Amino acid sequence: MDKIPMTRAGVEALEKELRLRISETRPEIVEAIAEARAHGDLSENAEYSAARERQSFNEGRIKELEAVISAAEIIDPAQFIGHTVVKFGARVLIADENDNERRLHIVGEYESNADEGRISITSPIARGLIGKSIGDTVEIRSPKGAVSYEIVEVIFE
Repeated sequence: MDKIPMTRAGVEALEKELRLRISETRPEIVEAIAEARAHGDLSENAEYSAARERQSFNEGRIKELEAVISAAEIIDPAQFIGHTVVKFGARVLIADENDNERRLHIVGEYESNADEGRISITSPIARGLIGKSIGDTVEIRSPKGAVSYEIVEVIFE
């Protein structure tokens, strides 16, 4: 597996989820399966089927988390402090043609959350911003059409 760029906070969040799935979720599921088995005939036992499905999902997610964490390449945005060119880890303030501003944080795909302003480095908007500087205008194509943004601020923390 290729290296996956991530921030330290992103890796820590995945490690926390992995610990919870192993130490809490897994035992809860095992208990639910045992309880469902006690109800008798497994072929017509919806609780048993649901618990097994939940177990399958949890184990799959554990494997995925382990793979991502082992392939993570932690990039410290603080090493770019003072830079004005957008790179991985940048916090970028952009403004559209109507001067509506948005703050974005460019992170790895496994730590992105658009609702919180964390966008994946593989997203169209991040790809359009990478390599640009304060004052540059970029045109981002979206399903709604092309939108132009001006880069107002670039911060590395």
